[in-house]
Amino acid sequence: MREEAAPKASARGPSRLPDAQSLARMLEASACTVALTGAGISVPSGIPDFRTPETGLWANVDPMEVAHIDVFERDPERFWSYYRPRFHSLGDKRPNGAHAALAELERRGLLEATITQNIDRLHRAAGSEQVVEVHGSIETSTCRRCEAVYGLEAVDSLFDDRGVAICAECDGAVKPDVVLFGELLPEAAMARAQALAERADLMLCVGSSLAVHPVAALPALTLERGGRLAIVTKGPTPYDGEAELKLEGEVDDELGALLAALS
Repeated sequence: MREEAAPKASARGPSRLPDAQSLARMLEASACTVALTGAGISVPSGIPDFRTPETGLWANVDPMEVAHIDVFERDPERFWSYYRPRFHSLGDKRPNGAHAALAELERRGLLEATITQNIDRLHRAAGSEQVVEVHGSIETSTCRRCEAVYGLEAVDSLFDDRGVAICAECDGAVKPDVVLFGELLPEAAMARAQALAERADLMLCVGSSLAVHPVAALPALTLERGGRLAIVTKGPTPYDGEAELKLEGEVDDELGALLAALS
């Protein structure tokens, strides 16, 4: 994963009902709509985003020192001292209205799939079935030696006296099935995400700064084939000038208004 600097914030204000109606018309006119979501969609569920000052996950810690594959391999105690509490904090979180809205759009046949950068499982918990998790998921962890797979609840029983998860089958190192810094994204997931972006008439980006690559390149694939882009997120993105619509209210409120407009 790599990140590029975002442009200065736009002067847009909070969304209004006509904006939701405009987005509804865009969905109704689209033969293939794909959602792309980031950390911001889970903020109403009580999960911090990454870089909000003081509250973001990376506000008080250098991710390269706790969430890099080299740290996992070189200093697993340090790695797990960060990830184990995070697993606990994510385990009891529940979907919010934005997750539910995307699941409902899929149920209505208005959304083909959701591509997400999130690892929190909340899209699936909300009822979305076509989910592409390009950064992996906390749902499972895998032994690096024998490839035994452990569900989220089972991992807690694997920690040794050092606080490191060790495989119960072979004593190998157990790693969460999430993409760490320094790792490539899952090939199959990215291939599917790119295929979806290339055929989308409309890409709906929700809660993402669209700054982390290679996922940040997906909207460009939609635009290159003549598709449209709608963005629902706080703060600037590199695609604001190319988006047909940009909404900057709370994501659950914005998508709730979208459903109301469609009804």
